[in-house]
Amino acid sequence: MLLQDLNVVLKVAEFGSITAAATHLDMRIATASAALKRVEASLGVELFVRTTRSLRLSNAGEKYLPQCEQAMGLLELARQNVKGDLDIIDGELRIAIPSDLGRNLITPWLDEFMDTYPDLSIRTNISDSNVDFYRDSVDMALRYGSPEDSNLYGFKICNVPGLLCATTAYLKEYGEPTHPHDLVSHNGLFYQLNDVIHNVWTFHDHKNNYKIKMSGNRASNDGELVRRWCLAGKGIAVKSCLDISDDLLNDRVVNVMPSFKPRETELWLVCPTRQSITPAVRLLRDKMREKCAALLKQLIEKGVLDKRVLQKK
Repeated sequence: MLLQDLNVVLKVAEFGSITAAATHLDMRIATASAALKRVEASLGVELFVRTTRSLRLSNAGEKYLPQCEQAMGLLELARQNVKGDLDIIDGELRIAIPSDLGRNLITPWLDEFMDTYPDLSIRTNISDSNVDFYRDSVDMALRYGSPEDSNLYGFKICNVPGLLCATTAYLKEYGEPTHPHDLVSHNGLFYQLNDVIHNVWTFHDHKNNYKIKMSGNRASNDGELVRRWCLAGKGIAVKSCLDISDDLLNDRVVNVMPSFKPRETELWLVCPTRQSITPAVRLLRDKMREKCAALLKQLIEKGVLDKRVLQKK
C-alpha cells in the first residue's frame, strides 16, 4: 500500500464512484481501482460494498475512513509547515476564476506570481459559473460574493462596486441618462447565468432604491462578451469596477449616472478545506489583495470611485 493510495480511497468515498475520483485526481480509472485494491488487500477488509450500479462504504470503511482522513490531514499539515519554515513555495495551484476578470487581470497577476515563485505550476478554470469543489478539479476559486456554504473557507479580497458604463459615442447618439427612470429608453447589455437573464437593474442614491426592468437585444453568460459589446457602443451595461477598470482608466468607457449606484459585491478567494490553505495560497491571497487595492486606488484618483470603498471591511 502506498501513501497516495489512501488519498484515492478518500476521494472514492467522497464521490461515491471510482470513475469520479479518478477524474478528479487526473488518473486512469484502472490506476484508481488498483490503488483501492492495494489498500483493501493491506487491511484485509473491503472498505466499500459494490453493486453494478452503486458503491458505498462498508461497516469497516465507515470506521476506517474518518481516522484515515484525519491522519492524512495531519501529514499534509506537517508537510506544509516544513515547507513554510524553509520558505519553499512549490506544487500546483488549481484555481477557478471569472471570465472577464480572469482573462484580463488575474492571468497577468498569476504570471507575475509564478515569476516570483518559479517552482509553482498553475492550472486555471475560467468560467462565470460557481465552481463545484466536489466535481471540478480545483483547489480554490476567486469569485464575486461571499461563500454561502459554511463548510467552505474564504478570504475577502476587496469590495467591488458595480458601475453603469457606456462609450461616449453611444451616449452622444442615444443621450446620457441622468436618472434610473431614463434607462427604459436605452439598450441594455445583459449578463445571463443558468439561463436567467439579469435584466432588472437596481440603483440607490443613499435615499431611495430604484428597480428598473431593462430591455435590450444582447445577453451572454460570458462577462467578457458583455464588456466587449459595451466597448463597441452596442448599448449600456452594469459591470464590476474591476472588470471594466482598464477601460475606465483609459477613457474607452465612462461611468454613467454616477450619483446613482448599482449593486455592490465583494471579491473572495474560497477554498474547500482548511488543508487546502497552503503557504502558496496565503501568498496568492496577499498578492490579490495588494493588486486589487492598487487598482481601486487608481479608480479613486480618477474620480470614478469614492475613497470609502477602501475603508469598508
